[in-house]
Amino acid sequence: MSKPFKKLNYEEIKQILAEKDHRVIFRKTNIIPDDEDLYQALKSYINYDEISKKSVLGIDIFQYSAGYGVLEQSLIPFLFRRFIETTIEQCFSNHKFIFQKYTPELIMQRFISTGDGGFFIFETPLHSLLFAINFAIVLRVYNAFHFYPKLRRIIGSINLRYAITYDKLYQFDDNYFGRSIINNARILQKDDLNRCLIDQNVENWFLVNTGGLENLQVITMTEISNIQHFKDDYDCEILDKHPDEVFGIIEKRTYGIINSDILKIGKIHSKLTELSIYNLHLQVALRLVNDDDPEQTKVITISLGNLNTTGI
Repeated sequence: MSKPFKKLNYEEIKQILAEKDHRVIFRKTNIIPDDEDLYQALKSYINYDEISKKSVLGIDIFQYSAGYGVLEQSLIPFLFRRFIETTIEQCFSNHKFIFQKYTPELIMQRFISTGDGGFFIFETPLHSLLFAINFAIVLRVYNAFHFYPKLRRIIGSINLRYAITYDKLYQFDDNYFGRSIINNARILQKDDLNRCLIDQNVENWFLVNTGGLENLQVITMTEISNIQHFKDDYDCEILDKHPDEVFGIIEKRTYGIINSDILKIGKIHSKLTELSIYNLHLQVALRLVNDDDPEQTKVITISLGNLNTTGI
């Protein structure tokens, strides 16, 4: 069971400062004050140990500023929004059990836009990975002229890079902050290709809960439903009517993760932070149905990330 977001409030911190500090003070002789009382009050209020870990999926449009003209750049925010909305629909259709605690509104509420991409906040790295997979499928459908084909011809093809992190995250008023977002942004900044990079915490989460990312090719919802996060208050009866499209029964599995490669790149340094980085490459096949015409179906096989580990 996940822990709720630790919420910090502007007015509450302001009140602590009003009680323990001076907003402005002028003296003939300036004295550096003893700050122990304020330090302890702020430490008790923030209580960093109570701040839980969340997973962040960062998505960035590759070569956004250099690869598109003025008209194309003006249309991409609309297109990216349609990608998000369609990906959410795909996640709810393909993974009803795993995403049962989410709503479209909640996912959008926790989305931080950066203009040419953004950060999605989820409870676990599995949520982030599945959202990335479905996003990559929507992107492939667009690039292959199956999704707004005329708009595709105007804008051109789009390539994305992905990063998944898992670390402390907290909410300050209506915004989100913490190491999970900071590390994610630094990983994307260091990547100069269209890869899918993960940090050490994500690698550890899958190692503990699934036996490693390589096992994604063979595990089923039986194993996933027994992961600690999903055991307590998730409704397993959903799986009776809505089996997962990626983690189906092995003997009957037609689609899903075909291949999973994880390669350690090493450590990157950004400012004073040292991060252990892994390069993730997945091949996934899914059967898609045209909602506007259910008779139209197509099997799409995509790659999330690539096997190139150079350039970081």
